[in-house]
Amino acid sequence: MERPIRVAVIGASGRMGREVVKTVLRESDMELVAGVSRTSGPIDLGKMVGMEECGILMGNDIEKVLIESKPDVLVDFTGPQTAVSHTNLAIRLGIRPVMGTTGFTPQAIADLDMLCRDNNIGGLIAPNFSIGAILMMRFAAQASKYFPHLEIIEYHGDQKLDAPSGTAVKTAEMISEVREEIKQGNPKEEETIEGSRGGYYNGFRIHSVRLPGVFAQQEVIMAEQGQALKIRHDSYDRAAYMPGVAIAVRKVMTYTGMIYGFEHFID
Repeated sequence: MERPIRVAVIGASGRMGREVVKTVLRESDMELVAGVSRTSGPIDLGKMVGMEECGILMGNDIEKVLIESKPDVLVDFTGPQTAVSHTNLAIRLGIRPVMGTTGFTPQAIADLDMLCRDNNIGGLIAPNFSIGAILMMRFAAQASKYFPHLEIIEYHGDQKLDAPSGTAVKTAEMISEVREEIKQGNPKEEETIEGSRGGYYNGFRIHSVRLPGVFAQQEVIMAEQGQALKIRHDSYDRAAYMPGVAIAVRKVMTYTGMIYGFEHFID
């Protein structure tokens, strides 16, 4: 594009939203045109994130702000309770959604894909924007062809609402695309404490750890007779997701339809 990509950030006052605001303000080919938060007053977005004032004040009426600011792309890291409605609103207004939240069923994704195509715009739903996490998923899927006996363990802070994480679910889906279902463990296995073996997915187990002070980690443990392979990724700060967000904002301008998974943007 000859002009900068116009970006609106939903949930701009949140921890992830603030990182997105800083990223957009720093990118020379992007222009921050709006920030929305249901809980914050009309503060200058640049000042909010400790940068120079940018002249864009926080709004709290999502539809009104989007209509007035006319962004090309909406970036949303709010939560599963609003994900589908925000995505529908953006597409209806001709705005390309980049959704960093969970809460989308396969049917909802299919419906949103059709809606994007009807409006001739692109969209992205991504459980994880970390390039390292995407590589972890890819490596795990590749390795599962040779190590089909596996389990996933994901770690997040105790305030995370969904379990398992969207990243763990996406990892499981990618593995299941190349691995036939194998029911692991002893067929006579019995849980003496319900849930102690984790959630069941296509023959393997997913375990969710929720503890204070933990940020975001995930490991896929694979084993065969006489050997084991562990593929792990650790995120220590929300800044880890921002290079991926910048890539997504640019890429979503170039295609039509809804894509599920940031891994499609990584060669």
